Amino acid sequence: MKEINITLPDNTTKSFSSGITPQDVADSIGSGLARAVVVAKVNGLLRDLNHKIHEDSTLELFTGDTPEGHDTLLHSTAHLMAQAVKELFPDVKITIGPTIENGFYYDFDLDQSFSDEILEKIENKMKELAKLKQEIVRHEVSTGEAVDIFSKLGEPYKVEIIEQINPDDTITMYKQSSFTDLCRGPHVSNTSKIKHFKLLSTSGAYWRGDEKNKMLQRIYGTVFSTKDALKTHLHNIEEAKKRDHRKLGKELKLFTFDDEVGPGLPLWLPNGAVIVEELENLAKEYEKNGGYDLVRTPHLTKGVLYEKSGHLDHYKESMYPAMDVDGTEYYVKPMNCPHHHKIYAALPKSYRDLPVRLAEYGTCYRYEKSGQLFGLMRVRSLQMNDAHIYCTKEQFKNEFLAVCNMYLKYFEIFGIERYSMRLSLHSAEELGKKYVDEPELWLETERWVREALIEGGLDFEEVPGEAAFYGPKIDVQVWSAIGKEFTLATNQVDFAVPSKFNLNYIDEDGESKTPLCIHRAPLGTHERFIGFLIEHFGGDFPLWLAPVQAVVLPLSDKFTDYAKLVVNSLKADGLRVKLNDRADKIGSKIRQAELEKINYMLIVGEKESNDGTVSIRKRFVGDLGVENLDEFKQKLIDEIKNRRLAHRKKTATETE
Repeated sequence: MKEINITLPDNTTKSFSSGITPQDVADSIGSGLARAVVVAKVNGLLRDLNHKIHEDSTLELFTGDTPEGHDTLLHSTAHLMAQAVKELFPDVKITIGPTIENGFYYDFDLDQSFSDEILEKIENKMKELAKLKQEIVRHEVSTGEAVDIFSKLGEPYKVEIIEQINPDDTITMYKQSSFTDLCRGPHVSNTSKIKHFKLLSTSGAYWRGDEKNKMLQRIYGTVFSTKDALKTHLHNIEEAKKRDHRKLGKELKLFTFDDEVGPGLPLWLPNGAVIVEELENLAKEYEKNGGYDLVRTPHLTKGVLYEKSGHLDHYKESMYPAMDVDGTEYYVKPMNCPHHHKIYAALPKSYRDLPVRLAEYGTCYRYEKSGQLFGLMRVRSLQMNDAHIYCTKEQFKNEFLAVCNMYLKYFEIFGIERYSMRLSLHSAEELGKKYVDEPELWLETERWVREALIEGGLDFEEVPGEAAFYGPKIDVQVWSAIGKEFTLATNQVDFAVPSKFNLNYIDEDGESKTPLCIHRAPLGTHERFIGFLIEHFGGDFPLWLAPVQAVVLPLSDKFTDYAKLVVNSLKADGLRVKLNDRADKIGSKIRQAELEKINYMLIVGEKESNDGTVSIRKRFVGDLGVENLDEFKQKLIDEIKNRRLAHRKKTATETE
């Protein structure tokens, strides 16, 4: 038998007989790893554990708590669920079952609805099948063979999928016992490696997302490598339900939507408008310190401007239809970029004027399909702290890093501890289609961004094919307190559009040069970011951001006059405070303040009235004792001025 060498990640090499599998290698290392491993990477390619290796190779083994392993578990569990449904309901027709973030779903064609009781039966059946230790085997067949197999199995949806694949392609299937499904893989080697899973919910879904097609039934589920990881995830799901920005937005009277106004067009209520205003104040403060100039642009613009910028070629589907004004096509603006280019061009520039930093707090409008609208996260009316920086090549690195460092400061302010920066690059085959056809400029600009990130000591990953049409960009991903991922903002480099607008500056030699342009919005759109903050804080905003910062609670109507004096004193120094002088017991007033998630409750009675003091109660902390009103007021002012984070309950994710 031929001997081959397997090189492991620590550069150690072991000899095995040809035909060894990754599972065999794991077995040779130790029983613990043998049980925990779920997928392997052979010569840089993900493979099943029963993949046979016939030549010298590098090998990485992944357990279920790695990204590669978790994704494999998700794929495999989706198949296990489909098998369980098929065995319980033999007449069901199966469709697709992809993975999603920390979960999976599968769509079924079945006349019977999936009740909670049926979900429990499916889950129990999955446990039975998992314990059988069914081997999961990969098969490769031609499209013709695949059509024949699934036709005989009575699976018309699978046949439809296969018939749309290139007939020369090879089809990959996975089989466990009598169940067969399409999948690229990889999968776990047998069902016993699938242990800690949970079916979560059901919903309706049209086949291929088209409402003209049949309504299917979708089952969502998840799986983890350990019982504790599953428990934490389920806890966070429940926490997420409590923190849903749509639910809290209604309870805290932050925003609303109205059919007569239109879908995706939020109305900010007074409490929500406070948050919008505070975010703007924060951004304006940092941008003033960063040398930005504030500008304003109209909501309506001639279509010719977007023809010049390239947005009509690359972005028209996301724009509202044109309107005829005096025989000319106008559009409501989807972005500020072209307008800022015009402002830059309005006055001549020399190298001494650069960098030019233009910031705006305007509203843009983007046509999101109705099925994609989701609370504040996907809307059609957008407010943002948008800005464009015009600079020389020599200035680029410092300007780009300054924007990235602004992100880091915002993360600190909002208590965002987990984040990543993704360098989105172009795809060469999409030049002239999805991207501006300037291959040399693409490579050069991407190199500049990469070098800037490295020099700044910023962690990042590269993602090909996700750049803006005019240049590379940094996509900033953040995670909330409960581990929910969110795209915060982008930092984009534009090497193409400035020349379209004939933007220039006169350099030291008196020659006309075209500046680079950096597009940035560190807080993204205020709608999306506030939606994120609602869920991140669970509605318990830090004092500086809270719509109501304190409430004054008199023990009885005898102390209402003093309570009003306290309210007026706090308001005189700019604090957002209200009075609850209802004829309720103090316990009831405190409970109401807790429900409204107010940071401070100031209780006043006879002693406080006589002494000019307040009895302080803080949310999540409890009673803080009695304090002089003026001294306590100064503490609040300092807390607000320094934008300190509020004391709040830790989630399961945060306390791990």
